[in-house]
Amino acid sequence: MFKKYRWFIVFLLFLAGAFNYMDRVAFSITAPFIAEEFNLTPTQLGLLFSSFFIGYAIFNFIGGYLADRYGPRKVFGGTLALWSLFIGATAITYNFASLYISRLLFGFAEGPVGTTSNKMVNNWFPAKERATAIGIYTAGMPLGGAIAAPLVGLIAIQFGWRTAFVVLMILGLLLAYIWMKLTKDYPQQHPKVSEAELREIQLDQGNDSDTSKTEKVSLWKIIKHPTILFTAVAFFAYNYNNFFFLTWFPSYLTDAKNLSVHDMSIVTIIPWLVGAIGLLAGGFLSDYIYKKTKKLMFSRKIILAIGLFGAALCVGFVVLVDTAAAAVALMAIAVFFLYLTAMIYWAIIQDTVPRNNVGTAGGFIHLISNISGIIAPTVTGYFIESTGTFNIAFFLAASLAILGSLAVVFFVKPIKTEIDTVNTNTFHN
Repeated sequence: MFKKYRWFIVFLLFLAGAFNYMDRVAFSITAPFIAEEFNLTPTQLGLLFSSFFIGYAIFNFIGGYLADRYGPRKVFGGTLALWSLFIGATAITYNFASLYISRLLFGFAEGPVGTTSNKMVNNWFPAKERATAIGIYTAGMPLGGAIAAPLVGLIAIQFGWRTAFVVLMILGLLLAYIWMKLTKDYPQQHPKVSEAELREIQLDQGNDSDTSKTEKVSLWKIIKHPTILFTAVAFFAYNYNNFFFLTWFPSYLTDAKNLSVHDMSIVTIIPWLVGAIGLLAGGFLSDYIYKKTKKLMFSRKIILAIGLFGAALCVGFVVLVDTAAAAVALMAIAVFFLYLTAMIYWAIIQDTVPRNNVGTAGGFIHLISNISGIIAPTVTGYFIESTGTFNIAFFLAASLAILGSLAVVFFVKPIKTEIDTVNTNTFHN
C-alpha cells in the first residue's frame, strides 16, 4: 500500500492526530450534559476548558526536550498511552474539582504530541516534502473532530457521557500499542526502508542530516531571532482562534443559536471537514510555491498571511448573522483559512532551526503559542457571563488573527547564517 515507508509513518501520525482531536473535542461536545449535572457556570466551564492547556503548554516544551534526548518514538508512544488513560479518567469525575484535575492531567499527557510529531517528520522526510507531510498528518486532527462530534454526541445521548470517555480510552491504548510495534526514530533503523528511499531522504534533509557533525546552538540564540519570535506570535493568534472554536463553538450553537445537542453534534461536523481540506491544501500549496519560486520562506509567509487574515474576517462576521446555518458556514470558511496555516509554523521551525535543536526549539515556541489555550477559554467564559453574549469573544479572536497576519508580513524574513561556530550550520534560508 505504501511504496515508501515514510508515508506509512505519516499515516500513523494521521491516525494519532485524529484520535488526539477526538479526545479534545469530546469534552466540548459533552459540556452541556456535564455543566447541567455539575451545575457549572460559564466561568467554571471556561476554567475547565483552560485547565487542559495549562498542562499542555508546559509539556509542549518538556516533550520537545525529551524527544531530542530520547527519541520521538518512545515519547510519542508513551504520551499516547498516558493521555488515553487520563481521558478515561474523566468518566469517574464527580464535581468541578475532580474534573479540573483530570483535564489538567490530560493536558500534561498530550503536551508532547505536537513536538514529537514534528520531530518524526524532521527525521523521516526530505525538506521538499515536509510541509506536505505535516499537512497530511495534521489533517487527521479536524477529521478526528468531525468524527468525534456525532460519535461522542450519540454515545452520550444513548449511554451517558461517561461511556464516551471509556470508549475513547480503549481506542487510544490500542493505537499506542500499534505505534510502538511499527515505528522507529530514524529511517535507517527500520528494516522496511529501502536503500533508495534512505538516499532520497538524506540527500535533502536541509538542516544538518548528519547530526554527529552538528553542534547544538543555545536555545536563546535561536528564539531571539525576529523570525522565530514573530512566527510564535502568529502561532499564538492561530491557536487562540483554534481553541476558541474547539472549546466554545458547540456551546455557542446550543446557547446562542438554540440548537439541541443532537443537532449541534451533527452540524459541527461541517467546519471540521472543511478544516481538513484546508490542512491538506496548505501543505501542498506551500511546497508547490517553493518548487516554482525556489523561495522557501516566501512559500511559507504567503500562506500564513493570507490564511490568518481570511480567518479573521470570517470570525468577525459570525456575530453579525442571525441563523445557526450562517454561523456554521462562516465558521467553516474561517476554519479552512485558519487550517491552511497550521503546518506552516512547524515548517518554518524545521526550515530554519538546526536539526539537533528542532524538538526543543519547537517545543518552546509551541509552549508560547499554547498559552492562548489557557487564555481563550477562560476569557471567553468571563465575557459570556458578564455580557450575556459571545460578541466580544468573537471580535477579540478576529483581532488577534489580524495581528498575527501583520506580524508575518512585516517581521518574518529569511534567516541568514549569523552564528559562526566551527562545524555548525546554524540557520538556513
